[in-house]
Amino acid sequence: MYSLNSALRVDTPRLDSAEALNAYRENLIAGQDPNQTLVVVCHGTGCMANGSNRVTAAFQNAIEGADIKAKVMPGIKTTGCQGFCSRGPLVLIRPQGLFYQRVKEKDVEEIIQRTLIEGQPVERLLYKDPQTGKRIHTEQEIPFYKLQERVVLHNIGKIDPTDITDAIAAGAYRALAKALSGMTLEQVVSEVEQSGLRGRGGAGFPTGRKWRSAMAAIEKKGRPVYVVVNGDEGDPGAFMDRTIMEGDPHSVLEGLILGAYALGAEQGYLYVRAEYPLAIQHLEIAMAQARELGLLGENILNSGFSFDARINRGAGAFVCGESTALFTSIEGKPGNPRPKYTRSVEEGLWGRPTILNNVETWANVPLIIDKGGDWYAGLGVPHSTGTKVFSLVGKVNNVGLVEVPMGVPVSHIVEAIGGGVPGGAPFKAVQTGGPSGGCIPYHLKETPVDFDSLTKAGSMMGSGAMIVMDDSDCVVDVARYFLRFLEEESCGKCLPCRLGLTRMREMLDAFSKGVGTERDIEDLISLSQAIQDGALCALGSSAPNPVLTTINYFRDEYRAHFSDHKCPAGVCKDLITFSIDPDACTGCRSCARQCPNNCISGEKKQPHVIDANQCIRCGICKETCKFDAVRVS
Repeated sequence: MYSLNSALRVDTPRLDSAEALNAYRENLIAGQDPNQTLVVVCHGTGCMANGSNRVTAAFQNAIEGADIKAKVMPGIKTTGCQGFCSRGPLVLIRPQGLFYQRVKEKDVEEIIQRTLIEGQPVERLLYKDPQTGKRIHTEQEIPFYKLQERVVLHNIGKIDPTDITDAIAAGAYRALAKALSGMTLEQVVSEVEQSGLRGRGGAGFPTGRKWRSAMAAIEKKGRPVYVVVNGDEGDPGAFMDRTIMEGDPHSVLEGLILGAYALGAEQGYLYVRAEYPLAIQHLEIAMAQARELGLLGENILNSGFSFDARINRGAGAFVCGESTALFTSIEGKPGNPRPKYTRSVEEGLWGRPTILNNVETWANVPLIIDKGGDWYAGLGVPHSTGTKVFSLVGKVNNVGLVEVPMGVPVSHIVEAIGGGVPGGAPFKAVQTGGPSGGCIPYHLKETPVDFDSLTKAGSMMGSGAMIVMDDSDCVVDVARYFLRFLEEESCGKCLPCRLGLTRMREMLDAFSKGVGTERDIEDLISLSQAIQDGALCALGSSAPNPVLTTINYFRDEYRAHFSDHKCPAGVCKDLITFSIDPDACTGCRSCARQCPNNCISGEKKQPHVIDANQCIRCGICKETCKFDAVRVS
């Protein structure tokens, strides 16, 4: 377990009642100076990868040495992911609200001089609206943030996730105090039912109904009962759960404690991918600090209710995101799915009643208990209430984390918030639901983003990954990529996955080489339907979705591969040829220097030529050329 000695210690006695917690929160708020200047630096994984930790260190060193005349010296706060990932590292100056993007170490001295000392913005670091060309000063004015409704993410980017006092001042554990001091177990479950919350992990099963079923199972089988967080986020392009665990771990922990209280559980588990070290670290710090304050462990808030939790690290198997595989992994066995003759609410961990919800689902629970199920049901649309967090990636201008009410159209997310495709062309398709989801084409861009509408369009909500594609993406290649991913991640326990996915991938490989017939497409559809009907778990039954939706919406592109022996997107290597336009080539030799096969020749400042027989079609020459002289045909 992460040592509390290396985390922020909590300098206060153990809280012994809900009243003591509320009084503690009031004292924390009273001790804050709303006028103090704060330099808030994003320390989400994306910004950290781009050097935000070095930016923070530069601020610390520079502020200590600067001659800043103020009653209260500027403070520095590090937070979780602030969402606008393609613009990181991000720095906010509070309370002015200034939003600085792509900040480097070399910019720190200028920010201190211009903003902290002179009170003026550094114009070149402000966000520039691509439509008007004007610089935007504050986060609230930027369309990427302005068009969102941040509910689950309301504290992320504002609090220090390693400081429980910061979280408590922002409202953490208020719902827990409310439940323990004045709500019965029945009332907690009823509020979750009333909210209409559906599982955010992919299946979309009503959370309240799941909890109610678990209560019925407990009456029959007795206790122990377990509550589990599924943090094994494995979809390509997905980072919603990681961001919540990193940026607001107490929201997940509080939701888990509330679920344990409602069901009478004494032990919980957080199953987190081992590839998420920062999330694990922040969760361990949060749990250690919560224990120290009496919010986790024995006799929580002197209520007579005891509950503790531990973290289990996933070993990198995508299939362990499936409930039964996750349970067997926690039990210390290979993470393979097992037949669901009974639901996990009746027989989950060690054959006992178990509630499993994903990270985002648990993070919604404190909000529901605090503000009420009716409040939550008023968000979104009927049958898909609340908001949903999406990771928006791919061929889109504004890559990042987005939270919107359920039911908004795809276009609102991709075009209004995401800024559309670079260059202004319409997007080709949006892959929703991860590798087991489907592709929504441009002509269906007004499809509402809710569980039922996405399913009707042939896709699924999934955990919330949205991958935007443009005309340079080949749907055959996209389907191959996701199918190959699922083929490799399948446990191979059942025949439909073990043989069916391999055969589907072989058929797609043939299409990408220009080999196939119309009958092959029909056979691919037939095989997909057989796998959907016969697979043991959801990995297999949903695996054909990318293939079926791309055939449904882009059948002509499949036909072009084997009928015309062309890849319209210029992606499939066996069907394309690279050449250099002599009128556009300047002879800079950049492509020749980068070519891994040395198949580009020509004199300096003279048009170059690609030897088609030696070319391996890697595309490096096209990526390298600054004059758009490389052609793909």
